[in-house]
Amino acid sequence: MSGTEGFDLRDLALLVAVADTGSMGRAAARHMLTQPAVSMRMTGLERALGVQLLRRDPSGTRLTAAGEEIVTSARQVLATTDTLLATAQRLRSETASRLRIAASFTVAEHLAPAWIEAMRSDTPGVALALEVLNSAQVVSAVAQRRVDIGFVEGDDRDLPGMATRTIAADRLVVVVPPRHPWASEHRVVGGEELARTELVVREQGSGTREVLDRALAPWGGARSRLELGSSAALLAAARRGEGPAVLSVLAAADDLEAGRLCAVEMDGVDLTRAIRAVWPTDAVLGRLARRLLGSARVHPLAS
Repeated sequence: MSGTEGFDLRDLALLVAVADTGSMGRAAARHMLTQPAVSMRMTGLERALGVQLLRRDPSGTRLTAAGEEIVTSARQVLATTDTLLATAQRLRSETASRLRIAASFTVAEHLAPAWIEAMRSDTPGVALALEVLNSAQVVSAVAQRRVDIGFVEGDDRDLPGMATRTIAADRLVVVVPPRHPWASEHRVVGGEELARTELVVREQGSGTREVLDRALAPWGGARSRLELGSSAALLAAARRGEGPAVLSVLAAADDLEAGRLCAVEMDGVDLTRAIRAVWPTDAVLGRLARRLLGSARVHPLAS
């Protein structure tokens, strides 16, 4: 027999103990075994390796020349195994106290901070890493296992390879400056008019753009004047009068309350969307990811 068949790391540890103590009896005591059990395992190790390792005589047990070489290698194997186990322990400890999250811009800016604060109060000492991406990039990061859990905005269509859980409902709002014709309290804008108007919108791949394109599909889809990568940029463009901007009501709330922008009354256009947690279908959510989901349910989006 050759290779590693027929013996294991404990046999190597027993061999090293015999070498260190010069006695099977003392090696047996060190490992809390009987001497016959150690003798049997050494015989099996010799058979598995195909070489004689020990020479037994009335004065004790000695290594053969081959045994000396095997013991040197065995010490290296055992030391490497100890290093491996220590590394695994460290990684387990890091995993148990570290959570990697990817979230879309709206979630990261307006929802995740409250969730994280609630989680920290329940789980002090946890290390959190939050990556802010658009929804398509969040799904990609989750699929590549770069993060433990993701949060996206958009419709509720199936995401291949992803398990999902709806956390909250959100809605988009069309905003314009107070001087814009659409700002009149009696002005109502329908889907056809919105679809033929050049808008300030998020980029393709964002949950906001996905919902807008879906809502305006019956009228040929949205027309873009500007495509920008953040809610802050959309709001600034709308305040400058670049055109009506479409974004989450959460992101626009401060500007609407302060009167810097006005929400346009819509007719027949569904701009609601779901905010969902996503993770791979073949993965089991860890303890910290489950805690974060619990925090998200405790602090839902206000309607």
